[in-house]
Amino acid sequence: MRKKISLELRQKLVNFLFEVGTLRKIIRAHRQTLLTDDFSDNIASHSFRVAIIGWFLAKLEGADPYKVVMMCLLHDLEESRAGDQNWVHKRFVKVFEDEIKEGQLMPLPESEELLKLNQEYQERKTLEAKLAKDADLLDQILLLREYCWQGNQEAARWLKGRRQEQQISSATAKKLATLIRQQRPSEWWDNLWTAQRRK
Repeated sequence: MRKKISLELRQKLVNFLFEVGTLRKIIRAHRQTLLTDDFSDNIASHSFRVAIIGWFLAKLEGADPYKVVMMCLLHDLEESRAGDQNWVHKRFVKVFEDEIKEGQLMPLPESEELLKLNQEYQERKTLEAKLAKDADLLDQILLLREYCWQGNQEAARWLKGRRQEQQISSATAKKLATLIRQQRPSEWWDNLWTAQRRK
């Protein structure tokens, strides 16, 4: 059954959607510590791959894919207002993530569900929350492998340190992390390229 919402709620939803769109403009802060100028890596592109990873992890681990994907989509939403902070920044910068998330989500239809999913993700007690975090970590490992392949020595050092892998909780994500380290980032198109134009 279709839900009816007021004009005021629709306007708040449109405002939120514009705000979500700004995540394409928020460049990830690890550019500083990884010594890269990859402008294609932004919060929106990160969240997109995290959500895809999360869906597969949920399916393979027997979790609720809806919850995992929603947690993945929400996990960095506050960065539209606070920006991204790398692990150096986090030592010195306090971000009021809960306050930001409440300000973003409370005015929306279905705000209770969104806030509940966000809280569940933050607590990391459920399988779904752990898988959403695993998806976040796997995206970082993929990115490090891509940068490493391009010759970025800082990324190679981070990848060698296995910081992200040490935080992974699920067996599926651990196995994927191992494969990510071994596989060339361009291997996906090995059997697709051809010199012959299709007729």
